[in-house]
Amino acid sequence: MKAKSLMFLGTGSDVGKSLIVAGLARAFSNRGLRVAPFKPQNMSNNAAVTADGGEIGRAQALQARAARIPTSVHMNPVLLKPESETGAQVIVQGQRKATLKARDFFRERPQYMPAILESFEELRKTCDLILVEGAGSPAEVNLRDGDLANLGFATAAQIPAVLIGDIHRGGVIASIIGTFAVLSEADRNHLKGFIINKFHGDPQLFDEGRLYLENHTKTPCLGVIPHFGQASNLPAEDAVTLEDMISTPSTGLKICVLRLPRIANFDDLDPLRMEESVHVQFLNAGQPIPGYCALVIIPGSKSTIADLKALRQTGWDIDLKAHVRRGGRVFGLCGGYQMLGRMIHDPDGLEGPASSVEGLGLLNVETTLLADKTVTETQAAHALSGQLITAYEIHLGTTTGPDCARLFAQTANGPEGATSPDGLVTGTYLHGCFAADGFRQAFLKSLGASPSDLLFETLIEKTLDDLAAHLEVHLDLDKILELAQ
Repeated sequence: MKAKSLMFLGTGSDVGKSLIVAGLARAFSNRGLRVAPFKPQNMSNNAAVTADGGEIGRAQALQARAARIPTSVHMNPVLLKPESETGAQVIVQGQRKATLKARDFFRERPQYMPAILESFEELRKTCDLILVEGAGSPAEVNLRDGDLANLGFATAAQIPAVLIGDIHRGGVIASIIGTFAVLSEADRNHLKGFIINKFHGDPQLFDEGRLYLENHTKTPCLGVIPHFGQASNLPAEDAVTLEDMISTPSTGLKICVLRLPRIANFDDLDPLRMEESVHVQFLNAGQPIPGYCALVIIPGSKSTIADLKALRQTGWDIDLKAHVRRGGRVFGLCGGYQMLGRMIHDPDGLEGPASSVEGLGLLNVETTLLADKTVTETQAAHALSGQLITAYEIHLGTTTGPDCARLFAQTANGPEGATSPDGLVTGTYLHGCFAADGFRQAFLKSLGASPSDLLFETLIEKTLDDLAAHLEVHLDLDKILELAQ
């Protein structure tokens, strides 16, 4: 018997679809069901490496973890990774297929529906329940023709859907009724209920609003979910959430992160943010690197050469060199590592016209971008502390040079990363390294901080358990399971 399925749509972006699907995945897994997440089309530069050797959005990786199953490329068969304001890399079933302008992708996107349906069917073979997450809002009717992400998929797969609204934003009644109103009758028939998310205060105060919505949509309210404060413990998918992390420093070790225009995998920094003795501050373009900063992190980037240019335009290259002259530390992750070297070569024009560009020159290495993409999970030992690191790599290119002799870590495939002769500048391709508690503690001690006894992965598991318990109380899970077809 194939799995039942239910799709979760939103009245807009960032209304809590990803979080609710993760919580439901854990809750239904707790009930003994084999659950799998699915997002037909995602757009995010926060990617995860799957157990079967591809890329999916990190939200689907978290949802798979919540469901207690290995990740698979079939959980997010089409992933768009923006490389510019108008174009994105297209990942299909985990593998890079093309780089397309937005207009070209919209013209060609119907060709990706067969792969999406194929992946959906693969998941259905081994699961009892598939929780499908939409993208953005189905109310964008101008995008309906050829839609892969929302009701276009629900129609092709013939599955029901639930609509989620965010009451914290205000206007939730209008946004839910408005969504129903603009949809065609055929699309509207897929909607079998709605959920109110991020409620603050006494939920009974919304009883009249709930009844009004049920009467006007002719569908049931499946629950009013109070704000879940622990959500900040879980990795965010969209860079818009970084707006909440741009702040002035308080006490503790000061770490500044350069918010690049095409920042990628910024959840690498989550474990540092959760350390009580550490203050992580994301800097926007135009903000100078402050003198009180002990460590500057250049994070991952979806377009290294373009972000290097942007870094120079904001004057951070000058600030970085002054920071190092003062004895400050710099840490580059993936694209940030590539920027730290002397040169970046792009002979095949993977990031624009074929070219070679000068790097920041803080590491004596050079990077050559290559068409064959490295996508792998990696076990390593930190060179200085010997602490074990479980990480992953997603990058184009290889980096070589004299500073690679002072490696960051030792992997099964050999030395990894590079360090400057004075030890102040380090680069690595190992995403997720700070989630390794032993390494993170040793690293922070080397900066003069007093790390806590935080067990990061344990915290993630507890948060997922607490989220599931939260939804058990505030959602009608039996009705949700009944709606799945």
